Formats: sequence, C-alpha cells, structure tokens
Amino acid sequence: MASYEGHQAKRQRLSENGASSATDEYRGEREHKFREGPDQPNKVLLFTIMNAVYPITTEVIHTICEPCGEVQRIVIFRKRGVQAMVEFNSIQSAQRAKASLNGADIYSGCCTLKIEWAKPARLNVYKNDDETWDYTGALDAPETPSQPALLGDAPAGYSNAPGYGARPPRSMPGRGRPMMPRGRGMMPPRPPRPGLMGVTSNNTMGGGDYMEDYGGQDMGGFNQSPVLMVYGLNPDKMNCDRLFNILCLYGNVMKIKFLKSKPGTAMVQMGNPAAVERAIGSLSGMKFFDDKMVVGHSKQMYLTDTGAPVSEQADGSPSQMDYSNSRNNRFTTTEQAAKNRIQNPSKVLHYYNAPVDFDEDKMKEICTEFSLVEPKKFTPFKSKSERSSSGLMEFETKPEALEVLTMVNHYKMENPNGRFPYILKLCFSTSSTATRE
Repeated sequence: MASYEGHQAKRQRLSENGASSATDEYRGEREHKFREGPDQPNKVLLFTIMNAVYPITTEVIHTICEPCGEVQRIVIFRKRGVQAMVEFNSIQSAQRAKASLNGADIYSGCCTLKIEWAKPARLNVYKNDDETWDYTGALDAPETPSQPALLGDAPAGYSNAPGYGARPPRSMPGRGRPMMPRGRGMMPPRPPRPGLMGVTSNNTMGGGDYMEDYGGQDMGGFNQSPVLMVYGLNPDKMNCDRLFNILCLYGNVMKIKFLKSKPGTAMVQMGNPAAVERAIGSLSGMKFFDDKMVVGHSKQMYLTDTGAPVSEQADGSPSQMDYSNSRNNRFTTTEQAAKNRIQNPSKVLHYYNAPVDFDEDKMKEICTEFSLVEPKKFTPFKSKSERSSSGLMEFETKPEALEVLTMVNHYKMENPNGRFPYILKLCFSTSSTATRE
C-alpha cells in the first residue's frame, strides 16, 4: 500500500511540475503519455503530424503557430510518427491555434495536423535546435560587442550552418520552404499550391530497404537528418578511423558508431544533411574489401553518448568515436570547404601534404604494410614549396583505389625537420596520370 501511495504522490508531483524529464517526454521515449490529451484547455497543445512527407522542424511549427498568438516553447519528438508540443503565452492563444489549425494541411495534400490539449502545463527546453526551441530568450547567448566576427560567416558544411541547428533569420529567402534534392544537387521544390506553408510535391513515399530496425528510413528522396547509415562494411577491415577516411571527403564527420548487434553496420553523424546527401550519392553501391557498401538515410537526428563502455572492433579499436574536433575534417572553414571538389570514387587518387622526398617506392612500402595493391602509375607534381609534395597515383580498378584511400588516408609520416609528423592526405581525382607525365 505504501508503495502505491508513493507512486501516486510521485505522479502528482510530476503533474504539478508539468514534466518529468527532457529524455522521457521530449525525445520520444514516453510520448504515448500525451497521445490522449485532457479535455481542459491548456497553454500547451499536442500536435500530431500525419503523412509527414516534408521535414517538420521547430521553424516550421513556429511559422504556422505564430499568427495565432505568441509561441513560447516548442518540442518535437519522433518515436511513433511526428508529434510536437507547443506552449503559447496564454490559453486564449492556444484556443485560437486549436480552432484554426486542427485538421489543416501544412503543405497541400500532406502533413495534416491533429491537435489536442496536452497534459504538461509548461515545457522544459534545454537547447535551441530543429527539435526544441525556447522563444522567450531564456537560452539566448549573452550579447557580444557590435564588431565584425573574427572568422566571418559560419563554416560551410558545419552543423551550425543556417538551415540546421540554428534558426535562420526571418528575412532569409525561402524561409519555411523545404528543399528537395534531385540528383546530386539541392533544387527548390515544385511550384506551390494552397497549404499552410504553400508548398506541395507530387512525390510519393517509396518503400525503404535500409533496414529500419537499425535506424534507416527511405524518405522518398528527401531527408533532413545529418545522420546516415552505412551497411555492408567488412567487419575485419573497417573501423571508425577508416570509415572517417572515406566520409571526410563529402563533409565534416562528427561521430561514428558501429552497431554491436549488426556487424558491418555503422551510424555516422555528419556536419549537416547536405553532407549526407553527397555521401549517399557518391558512395552507395561501391564494392571494396569483397563487400558492397550501402549508404542510406537515418531517422535519428543525432548520435547520443550512452555512457556505457564502448565495445571494440575486430582490430581492438573503439566501436564509437567523436570527430567533432578533428583537424582532419575538411569543411571546417569556408576557405577549406571551397578547396574540396566533391568526386565520385575513381581509379585515380590525388595525394598531398606528403614529405618532399615522398616517392613511388615509399608508397609501395605503405601498400605492402597494409596488404594493398600497389598503384600502376605514380606521378609526382613539381613541388611549389620545399615543405611538402603532392601528385597522382592510378590503380587498375576503383575498388583498389578506394581500399588504399580507406587505409592510407591520414597516414602519419616522419618529419625530421619539424615538431609534427606529416599527415598524408588522399582524395579522388578525375585527372589522368597520363596528362601529368
């Protein structure tokens, strides 16, 4: 009996406080508690977005709710479909929103809203991003002196670039309009038709083959998550660093986690969704180390640190690593990003940042060390400085080149004249070694 009374008292305290924890309520672990809201009006509404073909973010929800009254906080969770809780400044504002938005389509023919009264009286928000936002200013950063930023605009390809992880300014062109990738580039959506956001699409949701049990989801050609799934990796050859060596060519890599329950499968958090699209378009279907790699979207918005002991790969390396501060990321600044040419895997590798005396014999030694096929042609460039060298190396097949890039990219080499070793860097090239000879 005492246990039951204690449980009831705990439930009462949670009800009075309005919420239990961000993890339980706002990340989807227990959102079924809010599925059937109370009959009493409340400042907080529960939005269920049905047929959510387009991405639903705090910016989208705020845009459609703002005409009804001042929005104070938004929390989105995606455990079963897409739902959001919206806290208004008053019950009257919430009533207007419920009356005017319930049953409406955010975009014509999709993203239909079902709105109910939520149970919490107040939402707890701990950070501002695409999933949660506090519009009261409580989480705003302190004001900084009015002077030019030291590094200018946000780094290209990084996770805090406009459009992901940061709310774009209201004057941004195309605000609130999703971008639909077609082919390898980002193209604007088709002409708008009536809907709350004024955009529609004739695309239908395709059947996914990305093993949803492990986080994969086919989004019908569009995905807003910066997390990708990689399947078909050779468990004996691949680890976090080697997967990083491949993916860093297409965007910043934040975190990599190999799944213990599914050997050869990894989740990777990239710097932004555009990097995910580039990686999928360039790498999915490539064969190397006798396996076929499949790269697809994930329904996760980020990788979390569980706090549990990290398991080991076959070679003894950690199965989960954080690369958010890695100097080997190649899109950290606008200048760096501009130097990267996004290329599909090819038979030719461009090497750079090598020692001045780096030559074909040294490359053959490295290939022997990793049991890799040696390049059939090796063409050094005429050095423009006395500090490093660069050039091209060509292989018989694309898989051979990809295997070398996987194992040798960021290989450390001795630097007798400096404090730090050389970090050999590789990338794919469309040039032919014959044109350089």
